[in-house]
Amino acid sequence: IKVIFYEADSSKIFKNTDIKGGVAVTYRDANKNFGAIGVYIPFPELQTIFQKAVANNADFQPFSKIVYPRADRKLSDKFFADYPDSPLKNNDAIGTNAFTKFPEIFSDDKPNDGREYIQILGRIGVKRVYKWIRRDYVKSLDNLDKYKVFIPSSNGSGAIGEVVSTPLVGLPLVGSTETFTGVGAFDSAAEAGACLKYIKTKFARALLGILKVTQHNPSETWRYVPMQDFSADSDVDWSRSVAEIDKYLYKKYNLSQEEINFIETKIKAME
Repeated sequence: IKVIFYEADSSKIFKNTDIKGGVAVTYRDANKNFGAIGVYIPFPELQTIFQKAVANNADFQPFSKIVYPRADRKLSDKFFADYPDSPLKNNDAIGTNAFTKFPEIFSDDKPNDGREYIQILGRIGVKRVYKWIRRDYVKSLDNLDKYKVFIPSSNGSGAIGEVVSTPLVGLPLVGSTETFTGVGAFDSAAEAGACLKYIKTKFARALLGILKVTQHNPSETWRYVPMQDFSADSDVDWSRSVAEIDKYLYKKYNLSQEEINFIETKIKAME
């Protein structure tokens, strides 16, 4: 079997139709061996970038290992002990609608009652908001006390080159609802800022496009994005602009001018 045609935008094949992931045409011949499809990448330039940065890179480590699963955001046993009849009792996740579904445990201002509180980033309608919640009501995450980057758990349609909608650095003692995904557990704001710049690079988002073929943006979609060192000892000068960092990454992974042109024309810039 082999893939002989692929179109990410299904409306180009079937008018007024949105098929997440696009349309693929495969061909099977029982008398022929076409070899393993492996990682299917419809763009020849991106296939060779993948070979250089991922498949044939002895130092490759996946960026996905620092992208936290959205299912990690959970309410604690203490919460359910205090609210046994909560409408959230059958689902302990701090879901996208947690602020409106159970508003009595969240507040706009930090209560002054002697308890420890943390902030939760979420969304009400289209507006991003922060709410306060008792820390003992939330199961602890590895990155709760650390700096991190928040990215949307879903955005766009999955078309190659899309931007990641307004990622931002999260401070220590700030978590999120499942609307957002946390990236990293950094000791400093500088490291989190470096990670944020990397997410904005065209290079990283080109490789993200291999597996992000729908609007969803889980940790697994970042598996073919190479990990970088975000510390002050990094080979990457994170004080540079995103465009300058891209140029360095092109050299680091020995991309050809044709591959660079593909990224520069197909991937939208992020400020």
